[in-house]
Amino acid sequence: MSKSRSRIAILGVGSVGSAIALCLILNPVASEILLVDPNTEQRDAQVKDLEDAAGTVGGGAVRIRAGSHKEAGQCDIVVMSAGAKQKQGESRTDLLGRNLAILESATNDMKPFREDIIMLLVANPVDVLTYFAQEFSGLPKEQVIGSGTFLDTARLRGILASKIGVDASSVDAYVLGEHGESQMVAWSCVSIGAIPLDQCVPDGTTIDRKAIATETKNKATDIINAKGATAYGIGALTAAICKSILFDQRNVRPISHWVKELECCLSVPVVLGRKGVIRSLKMPLSQEEKHELDKSAESLKEMLAEAKKSQKK
Repeated sequence: MSKSRSRIAILGVGSVGSAIALCLILNPVASEILLVDPNTEQRDAQVKDLEDAAGTVGGGAVRIRAGSHKEAGQCDIVVMSAGAKQKQGESRTDLLGRNLAILESATNDMKPFREDIIMLLVANPVDVLTYFAQEFSGLPKEQVIGSGTFLDTARLRGILASKIGVDASSVDAYVLGEHGESQMVAWSCVSIGAIPLDQCVPDGTTIDRKAIATETKNKATDIINAKGATAYGIGALTAAICKSILFDQRNVRPISHWVKELECCLSVPVVLGRKGVIRSLKMPLSQEEKHELDKSAESLKEMLAEAKKSQKK
């Protein structure tokens, strides 16, 4: 699809939403970006600031403007970054109640949706919100996805690349399951340039798998504790997801989506294109890793059950 005919709406233009918009300007994939936020003063200020960036970098090739929820529902992609900010010491699950209310209201305000729209959730807890976005929107499940463990996977690849002494693009490794406490690393499938991990470790270097998995999982918490929020990593990866969709690139990405066998939304690799999830891929996991993934799914289903109870009250 040509970017000259595409529009992306971003709901919620705080630190994350504005970072996503900036990344979409720096690596243009759409001709127009709509910013939607009930805080119109902040929204309009973000539009003005981002207009300066668009004019400086791309000569105005990308148009930035304020938009409404109704307009967002007619875009190619709507990025749902609206939500309460994760506080220091607060888990993603603690955010759930507040962010579900925001999600339901915003989704209803966007209806009726354009038939081929893709909803991309980046607010947390992303897996549970992706499930409810599918419910609230009524869109085909493959068109409602979450950023999932894509960022965790990028972090894992970066850590491994540093320890092994290679470029991160040569590392093939995935974080699967929940974007959160129960996430797991598919160690049995890690390779460096198609060579199994254990055969690529330099002499004298130790790969402590448990420590690396913990470092990967805790990186966001470390950032939040030090500066209050994460924005740039998710901004860049959201822009990459949008590019995969709009240009039907068929990239393989670990994206949160409905996995029928596990009865919840979580991350395993998918082929990502203009229709959203083209198909889900099954990794040849070890029995222990399959058990870990099942445990992650059970954890998410418990959160879903709690959320559904609270919705009925």
